Amino acid sequence: MSSSYLPATTESIVLANEAASPTEAISILYRVLDDPSSSPDALRMKEQAITLLTKHLTEENRGEDLRSLLTQLRPFFSLIPKAKTAKIVRGIIDSVAKIPGTSDLQIALCKEMVQWTRAEKRTFLRQRVEARLAALLMENKEYSEALTLLSGLVKEVRRLDDKLLLVDIDLLESKLHFSLRNLPKAKAALTAARTAANAIYVPPAQQGAIDLQSGILHAEEKDYKTAYSYFFEAFESFNALDDPKAVFSLKYMLLCKIMVNQADDVGGIISSKAGLQYLGPDLDAMKAVADAHSKRSLRLFEIALRDYKAQLEEDPIVHRHLSSLYDTLLEQNLCRLIEPFSRVEIAHIAELIELPVDHVERKLSQMILDKKFAGTLDQGAGCLVIFDDPKTDAIYPATLETISNIGKVVDSLYVRSAKIMA
Repeated sequence: MSSSYLPATTESIVLANEAASPTEAISILYRVLDDPSSSPDALRMKEQAITLLTKHLTEENRGEDLRSLLTQLRPFFSLIPKAKTAKIVRGIIDSVAKIPGTSDLQIALCKEMVQWTRAEKRTFLRQRVEARLAALLMENKEYSEALTLLSGLVKEVRRLDDKLLLVDIDLLESKLHFSLRNLPKAKAALTAARTAANAIYVPPAQQGAIDLQSGILHAEEKDYKTAYSYFFEAFESFNALDDPKAVFSLKYMLLCKIMVNQADDVGGIISSKAGLQYLGPDLDAMKAVADAHSKRSLRLFEIALRDYKAQLEEDPIVHRHLSSLYDTLLEQNLCRLIEPFSRVEIAHIAELIELPVDHVERKLSQMILDKKFAGTLDQGAGCLVIFDDPKTDAIYPATLETISNIGKVVDSLYVRSAKIMA
């Protein structure tokens, strides 16, 4: 930063725009901000300079400089309206978020701004920065701290009846409880978000986020048809805005189709006009899973999980449902393979199903304990012994039913005789 300032005028902004390199432009814009003038025109030019400087620093991945800029601008914030201050602060925090690998920096920056807004009594801005901080803590898996922050914030915002912020906070609380596997509280928070959203106009992006969370919660309850409807609504909202979240909504739509045994529909959805816009590894991963499911092939399923690890196993929502699908598919295949045998080597079953012996042995043991079939593992001989299903003798239930009916007849005769005697 140069010691000599440039006047905050249109000419200085033009000079920055015509600079030969981003570094030169950044230097010019810093000098514009050093102008001591506080006239309305100068303040307006400084706002433009801040916008340009933020853009250049973001493009250069200079996150620490953006953090320093927020600290440097604090005297300037006292000269402009609070609404403009809030816009600039949130804009700079959003810009830091665009720089990869800055989650810790974002958390530190938000904490600094919360302290400053509390000292300056800027409640409106503080509440929004705290909501952003809670979201960052949740992404960083610091759930207890995020929940503590949100519980205090939600009471304060409800008291002020700021519906738009309340929708954001309730939605965030729902995601947080879902991450902690507390489904009842996640559903309650989502219902609160929907109630608040019904009272105001909600931007399409926020409505899409509510629908996406609704779909995730319904999918968790195995209600895949309802979940598909919500994912579709979310996809339409995000698609209209060209939001990157659209591809996740589409991915979860395909997941729902696979989970309700409609894997054949996956190809049609991907090749539709909307699906073709998002062709990439996410959709390729779901197509591979759908193909494996259609062919009932565990080997193809495992190949898909290995080839698309980032898209399938590292996405907690997809991974949870695919684990359930894999177990079901494995059990169906094993039951089909052992059906003709009364005694069979585990190695032979493993060879037929194309999976490691220890993996097959562990699964067979689990299925016996879950009473999926009657049998035992002879580990000394490395064999599975399958018992015939004990056939229940039909005479016993029939006898019990007859005795029960006789009892009813006797009771009825007793009531009638009592009436005659009376």
